[in-house]
Amino acid sequence: MATQVHEGLEAEMNGNEPNGVLENVKSNWKRRMLDLSEKLKRLAGCLWRTLWKAGREDPRRMIHAFKVGLSLTLVSLLYLIEPLFKDFGTSAIWAVMTVAVVLEFTAGATLCKGLNRGSGTVLAGSLAFLINYIAIKSGDFVRAVFIGAAVFLIGTAATYMRFFPYIKKNYDYGVVIFLLTFNLITVSSYRVENVLKIAHDRFYAISIGCAICLFMSLVVFPIWSGEDLHNSNVGKLEGLAKSIEACVNEYFNDSEIKENEDKSEEDPIYNGYRAVLDSKSIDETLALYASWEPRHSRHCYRFPWQKYVKLGAVLRQFGYTVVALHGCLQTEIQTPRSVRARFKDPCIRLAGEVTKALMELENSMRRRRHCSPEILSDHLHEALQDLNTAIKSQPRLFLGSKKNQAATSMLALAAAHAVRCKQEKDHGVSLESVKTDSSAFVEWKRKRMVSEQARENERKALRPQLSKIAITSLEFSEALPFAAFASLLVEIVARLDNVIEEVEELGRIACYKEFDPDDNDEIIVTCNKPPLDVTKNQLPSHAA
Repeated sequence: MATQVHEGLEAEMNGNEPNGVLENVKSNWKRRMLDLSEKLKRLAGCLWRTLWKAGREDPRRMIHAFKVGLSLTLVSLLYLIEPLFKDFGTSAIWAVMTVAVVLEFTAGATLCKGLNRGSGTVLAGSLAFLINYIAIKSGDFVRAVFIGAAVFLIGTAATYMRFFPYIKKNYDYGVVIFLLTFNLITVSSYRVENVLKIAHDRFYAISIGCAICLFMSLVVFPIWSGEDLHNSNVGKLEGLAKSIEACVNEYFNDSEIKENEDKSEEDPIYNGYRAVLDSKSIDETLALYASWEPRHSRHCYRFPWQKYVKLGAVLRQFGYTVVALHGCLQTEIQTPRSVRARFKDPCIRLAGEVTKALMELENSMRRRRHCSPEILSDHLHEALQDLNTAIKSQPRLFLGSKKNQAATSMLALAAAHAVRCKQEKDHGVSLESVKTDSSAFVEWKRKRMVSEQARENERKALRPQLSKIAITSLEFSEALPFAAFASLLVEIVARLDNVIEEVEELGRIACYKEFDPDDNDEIIVTCNKPPLDVTKNQLPSHAA
């Protein structure tokens, strides 16, 4: 009976096994589809946040994208409209390539590349036709040799000219286009007939592309490199002011830094001066493009881009001091907070006055007016004097005490004791070495090994004592980290004069309006909308 029941249960389980496997497969596929849908939702959300962030940081990026799309649509009409395609043929693709390569974010960059491309095409075409005109009157072999020699000489000379600093800085793209166009026309003229018609169509197609690019850059919502360079320097002043204020406040903050603070979050102090340190190449690039731009200001003054580059260099020197000041917050040896509290008030006031001066410079540059004559107020000098008085009132923190001098004497005595013990051991070994028999030699060797081991043990025992005495003797240096912090703060005040002089010189050359006390609104350090980061708007260039 039990055997029959067991067999019935086994048969029932075998009969239900396919259904169980099918249910497991269905559940696995359902779980995978749910996971896939969740991943797609996260991917769509991440993509949307990235698009939104890029447009929110600088709305001009969306405008530039629409301008490029509209320009490509216009040049595509050379292919799409039948009468235009009959006139240009396949050479219309050169107009599309020109728009895709030449149209840049700013008007200065577009002018630089457009004029370089146009001039390089004209010069290369003229020289290629001259060589073709000379070579066509000779035989095929001589013509091939002449064309090959011309390509070699022109290519070598043009490439060597690219190493000239002035050519490399201003006309490198034009030289590349010159080489490309010259080789295309010269080499193809040997096999293709009526090359003049092909070059004619390509030249007109490139001209149409350049014209559309210049129109979009100069007329339709123009973006000027000079304005970006100006706003970049304004943002640097604001960032340095925020970094100095935040750095000093954090240094004298009474509450300890939370251990559970998010380490991945970027430091606001570093964000303030980061743009200053990384600005050399972008400043030079924007200044180069600004030199190509027409006089578009209200008074039609020439843009003083050289002064902006010089101001950027001065701000970088100023920023290096801020970096060192920020480094004082991250050193291994820190001044106790009880000692810092004695100098908190003058340092906070001094940093506040420096911040106010920088924000006044930022405000004057933003409004294009001269800064206030009282930018360096008496409060700055009073804060400096109070800091000097506070440091002089605590000489024992910086110069040491009798207790520290006694510790230093203990260190010297311990070191002298160690040297004396070493000399005595060495002397003992030298006396034993007088014996010359074999037994004395063996005994001397055994004692030498014992003495060396004893000296090693003594040295190990003496090392912690010496280290302890040394650390004790350095107790007077607990205020030295603050001394470095205070000296850097004073150095910032000294370098502030150079920044003020450069801003005033820039305002004089750029014809800023005079300072009006009635127009001097209250300066607010905090800013709800962050300044535009022009370094992210420079797309890589490609020659074609």
